[in-house]
Amino acid sequence: MQSRVTIVDVAREAGVSVATVSKVLNGKDGVAGATAVRVQGVIETLGYESSIVARSLRSSRTNVVGILVPEFEPFSAEVLKGVARGIGETQYELLAYAGAGARLHEGWERRSLSRLSGTLIDGAVLVTPTVTEVATTIPVVAIDPHTGTSRLPSVVSDNDDGGYQAARHLLDLGHTRIAFISGRPDLESSRGREAGYRRAMTEAGLAVDPALVVAGDYQREGARRATAALLDLAEPPTAVFAANDLSALATIEEATQRGVDVPGGLSVVGFDDVPEAARSVPGLTTVRQQMSEMGAVAAAMLLDLLRRSEPVNPHVRLGTELVVRASTAVPRR
Repeated sequence: MQSRVTIVDVAREAGVSVATVSKVLNGKDGVAGATAVRVQGVIETLGYESSIVARSLRSSRTNVVGILVPEFEPFSAEVLKGVARGIGETQYELLAYAGAGARLHEGWERRSLSRLSGTLIDGAVLVTPTVTEVATTIPVVAIDPHTGTSRLPSVVSDNDDGGYQAARHLLDLGHTRIAFISGRPDLESSRGREAGYRRAMTEAGLAVDPALVVAGDYQREGARRATAALLDLAEPPTAVFAANDLSALATIEEATQRGVDVPGGLSVVGFDDVPEAARSVPGLTTVRQQMSEMGAVAAAMLLDLLRRSEPVNPHVRLGTELVVRASTAVPRR
């Protein structure tokens, strides 16, 4: 394996001292113009790049921002695209980091920030953090924090309204026995989506049957178990609103495996509008949250903080939109 190019290699190739290369790298005076041009040429030819840690030791800045996630799944992947877009025209580079087993441990963000802040990143976007009371020396912005709005600048979706739109769509089609496969009970986003579902049912004059509200934990296997339990009821639902697309797609898988036609025998609505929603068969009706835009807005807020200015609005709530595809239909009579 080819060894990493070092500052010594650059100095040797350019015929100058290591100190001269260091001055060129850091934009210091005391180097003749022709020499600086020659050193820069060698740097580009050899592909030399100083380490992030060395850079931070010299200047107390790394010019790197981090996006820290508990795990890489469809939601965080779309948010990542938005953060990358948000910093695309700046001098900052982006580091995506997922702590091992972080989804299972409250406080994962504290450990991740402790490892990375200062020496590897200048600021961070935390995606679905479990806690927002974090002691850190760098600016931090939270996306969809577990506990909702906090002292940290944050970006969230209007989950209550999104849940309402999903249930309202199924009610408008004529469904009355509508199940809800919830997300994680510790997440504000899941609670908001359930609140919207319940609000729509109440407005329609329908009581929510407790047997039709089942936890899926935002996970594929959890959603399949929840769907199986619902379909095994003496009076199964005619429609399911799942708290995220991953759960909704798992609901379709489980129903199809049991011989239940979607949408003929069971209508299904998700939440997120991840790319897989449009590609599924049938296409998934879902509530679109602006995942990429959440990332871009969070990146803009973080850049404001890095410039030592406060965001104009430290707590941003983005709207949602119902996207109707082929997984919902009027119920069979």
